[in-house]
Amino acid sequence: MDALSKRINSLPVSETLAMAAKARELKTQGIDIIGLSLGEPDFNTPEFIKDAAIQAVQDNWNSYSPVDGYVDLKEAICEKFKRDNHISYTPSQIVVSTGAKQSIANVCLVLLNPGDEVLLPAPYWVSYSAIATLAEAKSIIIPSSIETDFKITPEQLEAAITPKTKLVMFNSPNNPSGTIYTEAEYRALGKVLEKYPDIYILSDEIYEHINYGTPHFSIAAIPELYDRTITVNGVAKAFAMTGWRIGYIGAPDWIAKACNKMQGQITSGANCIAQRATIAAVSAPVSAIQYMVDEFATRREIIIELLSEIPGFKMNKPQGAFYVFPDISYYFGKTLKGKTIENASDFAFFLLEEAHVATVTGEAFGNDNCIRISYAASEENIRTAARRMAEALK
Repeated sequence: MDALSKRINSLPVSETLAMAAKARELKTQGIDIIGLSLGEPDFNTPEFIKDAAIQAVQDNWNSYSPVDGYVDLKEAICEKFKRDNHISYTPSQIVVSTGAKQSIANVCLVLLNPGDEVLLPAPYWVSYSAIATLAEAKSIIIPSSIETDFKITPEQLEAAITPKTKLVMFNSPNNPSGTIYTEAEYRALGKVLEKYPDIYILSDEIYEHINYGTPHFSIAAIPELYDRTITVNGVAKAFAMTGWRIGYIGAPDWIAKACNKMQGQITSGANCIAQRATIAAVSAPVSAIQYMVDEFATRREIIIELLSEIPGFKMNKPQGAFYVFPDISYYFGKTLKGKTIENASDFAFFLLEEAHVATVTGEAFGNDNCIRISYAASEENIRTAARRMAEALK
């Protein structure tokens, strides 16, 4: 519509949410759809976190919170950063938001000007490019492939930098690929960025605890980059708290202050009960959620084994998160059940309509050859979905 702003018209619809909506639509028609499209743990929130929330209700935590979060929550987050990431932040450097997505939006809206360039190592989470667009910046995609384990090289990073580069967004463990950058790999990329003091780094670490043996490393732990790195995290994935909507940043004071100002005009403080529950979550030892990670590890083995048996699925072994990102370009140009597969979107819709399995096209993540499949689902659903896909592709 002409009356709508250029801002909203330039914004793409989230492919993950669009696929979930399409799957729900088919379900209402009585079709049995297995949803492997959303990045949402299928566990219940741990009891000790629910108990903290119930206690907060009983204790009448029901007033507006400070815009940037309760002080004792921010202190708990500082302790978590020190314990898990070897980064020292003070409470004034922490801003608690309504999910990590708002945290990222705050950062982009306070740092980016029209025409600034944002470097996105691909594959990247769908909302990075959309949020950059909202901030009137330009996304510069740095490609990778399954052959490089979906990692970019320092040489690629340097080649993408221009005088307009303002921000680079890293995400490890990665959504959608599950790839983890090692400390050595991040330090090598960091050496490049050390030469460009006007470039800021957003490190999205929301999946840090869902990893299968590769130690997590935070870019802000590199002293030379600490002053221009914003570390983003939250409780949605590791603690099965997606609907609680709590994310947070650790950042240089002046960036945190700007994000606080931005948030103060848009949402104010995050949900008060969810904040109290988050104190329990971030204060708990990581071992308290190990049972979920162990279950994801088991499912990872199952889904890789089953999908590897399907002709045309090229697989790697992701080291974190709960996704596989197979290269399915083998099917491009082929006709399946009367439908010609031109790209990953065609393939994802073919699986939805013929196998009744919801996945997400890799095009949404900056990689045209792949689809994202979430294994945050029951073992039974994973096995059934794999069987259905294999049958549909025979």
